[in-house]
Amino acid sequence: MVTTVSFKKKPHSNGDATTHANGESKWSFLFSLTDLKSIKQNKEGMGWSYLVFCLKDDVKLPALHFHRGDSKPLIKCLEKHVALNESPDDERVLLVKTQKSLSQSFENLFDEPSYGLLQKWKKDPYIVTMGKFSKVTNYIVGSLRSSDPSNQRRPPSEMADFFNDTIPGLKINQQEEPGFEVITRGLCHTLRKEAWKFLLGYFPWNSTKEERANLQKRKTDEYFRMKLQWKSVSEEQEKRNSRLRDYRSLIEKDVNRTDRTNKFYEGEDNPGLILLHDILMTYCMYDFDLGYVQGMSDLLSPVLYVMENEVDAFWCFVSYMDQMHQNFEEQMQGMKTQLIQLSHLLRLLDSGFCSYLESQDSGYLYFCFRWLLIRFKREFSFQDILRLWEVMWTELPCQNFHLLLCCAILESEKQQIMDKHYGFNEILKHINELSMKIDVEYILCKAEAISMQMMNCKELPQTVSEILGIENSSVTPDSDTGEDESGAELNCPTSLYQSISTPVVAANGTRDGAPQTAETPSLTPA
Repeated sequence: MVTTVSFKKKPHSNGDATTHANGESKWSFLFSLTDLKSIKQNKEGMGWSYLVFCLKDDVKLPALHFHRGDSKPLIKCLEKHVALNESPDDERVLLVKTQKSLSQSFENLFDEPSYGLLQKWKKDPYIVTMGKFSKVTNYIVGSLRSSDPSNQRRPPSEMADFFNDTIPGLKINQQEEPGFEVITRGLCHTLRKEAWKFLLGYFPWNSTKEERANLQKRKTDEYFRMKLQWKSVSEEQEKRNSRLRDYRSLIEKDVNRTDRTNKFYEGEDNPGLILLHDILMTYCMYDFDLGYVQGMSDLLSPVLYVMENEVDAFWCFVSYMDQMHQNFEEQMQGMKTQLIQLSHLLRLLDSGFCSYLESQDSGYLYFCFRWLLIRFKREFSFQDILRLWEVMWTELPCQNFHLLLCCAILESEKQQIMDKHYGFNEILKHINELSMKIDVEYILCKAEAISMQMMNCKELPQTVSEILGIENSSVTPDSDTGEDESGAELNCPTSLYQSISTPVVAANGTRDGAPQTAETPSLTPA
């Protein structure tokens, strides 16, 4: 949808608006009707009508104005595709009525009162979720069968064998179960729950089903022993233990403001919040020297949401913290190292942009600090971060792929930063305001394109090869000038960005005007 305003208007600082030579400004947005939650209608003082579309993840799109005519024709057109009902609380709001024929994700089952799952799930989320495995996997078999012509001829038993080989212990219900549909993007909720245990290193890749069962039993016993340690501390004891007291105070503050708009954590006395608190307190017993540092709750929240089990979430979080530990240490060596590595990559990709940042006292890239500290947790929507993390955990297409994601975002924003001559404060403000406005598909594609360009670079600086874990027989000594010891130019472009073409990515993951080819790679979830 495109809205054209006939008068000049100051464009947004995030670059969403572009001003054309004729003085008009345009904003455009794209979304799937299956993601639409509600439409708010209104009229401005001069009689113009406008619509505000709200998506299911509570993202509100820019207002769509109607300067000539009104919005009724568009509403009538939408009603051909979705059922709209007036909200009982606000007559200006049209709610999208979910029908049985509409696809819905597994996660949304817990939001549907008609399924009667919410109360049961609060009592025992693990058992209730496990009880839905057969229905979910039954749908997955059907969706694969219908999307691939070759799969249409495969018998159910063969498809069941395929999934049993992929995920040992996952039972496939081969009977038809009408009236239940699931559509997801990337890994569905149940598969993600199992896959993350392997991606994070909680389960060894070469382990057997029996070995994993024994491991879980040992880890369950170990977890509750540690939990009992802080649970049994009396008030008098805690008064004499300042570190434990400080950990508890900080955890309680952070838990109360972590992802509270997510249904898993919203409301008072939410069981999800209790589990979040208990796991973080138990981690303090697991690693008392580190204890709790602000930001850890951001890393745990998605893990607990996916696992829906206290013990599994704890040990997956422990594995994740093993990777992130240095970020939270007092000396923050991990953060310093990553900022230096990012600087090396950015200088190779675009030395001109690096020089501009240095001229604005921004060469240390401190504006990327939050990105690196909690791996973009506050830059993307909750569902996007699930996908982004599992891509990073695969360590594909290279190690430290998250640094290339930083480069991809900066490359997307550099034109505005340089054209508008942003200084230190403006750069920091602009980067902070990108939160929740970054297209995850676009950035993943761009970052992968950068990695492939580097892998194809005939003479890559040794430092860069080591950062990305690229085995390159033609690595060259490091040089800020881009020359080897003989003074000859390296066989890489002055700016690698110049040779990277990443088409615009629409909300559905397709690229406008570009087929999926080897030249335009697409990074899919593990």
